[in-house]
Amino acid sequence: AYLFVLAALEFAQTRLPARRPLSGAELAWACRDFAQEQFGLLAPTVLAHWGISSTEDFGRIVFLLIDVALLARQPADRIEDFDRVYDFDEVFRAGYRWPGVSFSG
Repeated sequence: AYLFVLAALEFAQTRLPARRPLSGAELAWACRDFAQEQFGLLAPTVLAHWGISSTEDFGRIVFLLIDVALLARQPADRIEDFDRVYDFDEVFRAGYRWPGVSFSG
């Protein structure tokens, strides 16, 4: 789970025009996008296996990575920035995007 969050951070940075600190919400969404890209429909299952079932879990991981000096904290960063960013059931089960498939009629 820790390596996944670090990889999701790098994934998000590659999509930006220039590297910059991300907000908690931005990183939570990047984790969702990266999980869907890496694991497809299994994303919620893989995350659940790692004990991740909410955006708050991403926040706990990020702040543990800060505690062990693998990530840097900005002065305004708070663990609460990860609270209720999105609902896992909504974004992983109902919101899966099928790559390369169009459902428009």
